[in-house]
Amino acid sequence: MFSIIIPIYNVSKYLPDCLDSIVNQTYKGNLEVFLVNDGSTDNSLKICNEYKRKDNRIKIINKENQGLVLARKSGLDEATGK
Repeated sequence: MFSIIIPIYNVSKYLPDCLDSIVNQTYKGNLEVFLVNDGSTDNSLKICNEYKRKDNRIKIINKENQGLVLARKSGLDEATGK
């Protein structure tokens, strides 16, 4: 299993490009993608939910804003891959 952790805070402008890049990779092994929404106030969470509906490898962690380090740690706590 390979885990990708993406901390997200008010990046709705860039998020679709980022997620398209990940879900369209040619890697065929086991993959899990954690989108850690760190209290975004824009449409970032809505975009995350749209991609989750399209791809079952995507998991969303939604939390209060606590900063980049704790957002990454939240993803690491849930990850099962390397």
